[in-house]
Amino acid sequence: MHPVAPLLAARSSDEYAAVPWRSIDHRVDHSVAERAAIAAVRLGIDPATYLDSRMGTAATLRALDEAHGGGFYNVPPEAATDRAAAEAAFASTAPVIDVQTHLVRPSRAGTASASALFGFLRMVDPERWSDPIDIALLSAPSWAACLFGGSETAVALLTSTPGRPGENAIDNNDIAAAREIVDRYAGTGRVLTHTIVHPNLGPAELDAMVGWRDELRPSGWKVYTLWDPPDRPGRGWFLDGEAHGLPFLERVAALGPPIVCAHKGIAGPIPSAAPATSSPRDIGPAAAMFPDIQFVVYHSGYDIDPSGEEGSHEQDPTRGVSRLVTSLGASGIGPGGNVWAELGSTWFLMLRRPREAAHVIGKLLGAVGPERILWGTDSVWYGPPQSLIDAFRVFTIPEWMQERYGYPALSPEIKEGILGANAAQLYGIDPPPAPPDRAWLAEASAELSLRLP
Repeated sequence: MHPVAPLLAARSSDEYAAVPWRSIDHRVDHSVAERAAIAAVRLGIDPATYLDSRMGTAATLRALDEAHGGGFYNVPPEAATDRAAAEAAFASTAPVIDVQTHLVRPSRAGTASASALFGFLRMVDPERWSDPIDIALLSAPSWAACLFGGSETAVALLTSTPGRPGENAIDNNDIAAAREIVDRYAGTGRVLTHTIVHPNLGPAELDAMVGWRDELRPSGWKVYTLWDPPDRPGRGWFLDGEAHGLPFLERVAALGPPIVCAHKGIAGPIPSAAPATSSPRDIGPAAAMFPDIQFVVYHSGYDIDPSGEEGSHEQDPTRGVSRLVTSLGASGIGPGGNVWAELGSTWFLMLRRPREAAHVIGKLLGAVGPERILWGTDSVWYGPPQSLIDAFRVFTIPEWMQERYGYPALSPEIKEGILGANAAQLYGIDPPPAPPDRAWLAEASAELSLRLP
């Protein structure tokens, strides 16, 4: 079997219910494999090494663009065979700030939270996460190496999956500990943090927010409205709900920091079977009721849907990201308001469907505005995120889609904002730092292993 390009890694298998490949995906894979074999011989390297390079990224994106009709990825042909041309094609213009990153404590590999996470990873990227999963690849040292050693990321926000303390992949104290370690070795400000809150666990959870704010110093509060504790399974809760959502938002407004990040969308391979509370339908009403709180919609409401691609808002206003657009419009929340859309996993999953990606980005540009879209990757789930950064940097919305659907052009300035400047505004990072050198990684990784075993 030939090596698969990192950007094409989501492959179906006989063991896991992975997102299936379509005929066009197989054609792209075959085309990239042929190009890699020829280029590798010419360059004197093996195909896998070629595909992991920026030249391999260029070849992959050119094959994707050709298969989907052109106009989506602006990559010159020489970038696929010339290192200098590839570096120039993907050259950075401003610092990258990743507002969604993750890790797992290896000692938590047997928890229900980790088990659910492993199922998700096998679904979206079984090429990387075959059974048994190598937990070391999800650990704190791997997280630091992928973000700060394997990409040009300058600042990373560390968050977590849902779960009670001791049952989660990492706890709130672990998140703060990772920030403290990186601060000491790489300088302060490299890591921002969330504190995870589960309002549906009861009043004690909200009462704990005072101590968490003072002791853990989070940059924002993270919630999973689709989550219920395993011993009390239900269908989640809504941000505008009287039982859990409104008391939580009132506590955020009273305590600060006034930033709420909510997981919306990406609730499984069958959107119709997802809990209603994974929908972003509550974002608009909540944002209207609490105008002084900034709401960050993680995944932008995007859903994994093997049955078809997400189209324009007019085609289906109740699907995927269109649900967010509908909610905001109905609540009078427009571009530049207090709602931000985040792209973690969303970009990874749709970049192989560039027409869908253009629809999603185009809809978000119209609904929240170019200054309210945030870069996130969900790394360490997908390894070093540099190829994701590079792919976004050269992505465009074709002129014909701009004309037909009214989408704005995805200019270099807008992409620069999405990749970093917008997050800098939200979190008060002034000025954003340049990517750190990597000399500190070995010592920091050793301490991360000890603190987060």
